[in-house]
Amino acid sequence: MSALLVVTAVPAEADAVRAGLTDPTVTVAPVGVGPAVAGAATARLLALAEAAGRPYRAVVSAGVAGGFTGRVAVGGTVLGTASIAADLGAESPEGFIPIDALGMPPALLGGGSTVTSDPELLAALRAALPAATVGPVLTVTTVTGTAASAEALSRRHPDAVAEAMEGYGVAVAAAQAGLPFTELRTISNPIGPRDRDAWRLREALAALTEAAPALG
Repeated sequence: MSALLVVTAVPAEADAVRAGLTDPTVTVAPVGVGPAVAGAATARLLALAEAAGRPYRAVVSAGVAGGFTGRVAVGGTVLGTASIAADLGAESPEGFIPIDALGMPPALLGGGSTVTSDPELLAALRAALPAATVGPVLTVTTVTGTAASAEALSRRHPDAVAEAMEGYGVAVAAAQAGLPFTELRTISNPIGPRDRDAWRLREALAALTEAAPALG
């Protein structure tokens, strides 16, 4: 069977996933911070594997994230039903306009600002991680750092459970390759006013290790 590709932003996340894996065939690779570099690096990994005659069977974007207060607790695990490019669009006097609503031809949008997770892949992870919170995960290029920004995001995406910086880029790379995709995150901090002292990275990385066997 073809291997699963798990991509993270940074080496610490990759190490946390590897520490909990039970399936030695799973490939884990840190691909960089932000949707552009993560998407480009993932696409390269997929293309190289296909060219070598060893294509991957699916792609998971994994790592730590910020969680929406009241929807998921710090230290909790999230499974993404979709990855949404939350700041891809335009400002207007009436507020933010998603790129899908700007009237561009659909062919230019590459699937729009939302990539839905593969139902079978998501169902398998849900079965393995029944305590995980399930919902859309936002991809942002600027981490939310104020109460006002957090409230605006929450209003625009009332079902979203977390925000991170790579999921949408990885999802687009997987979609372009015709591969199943989903996102797995553990929560290091609440979304809102930036307070590094309140972040619980160690706990989030430990939670990532605990969740990793579900990927095997």
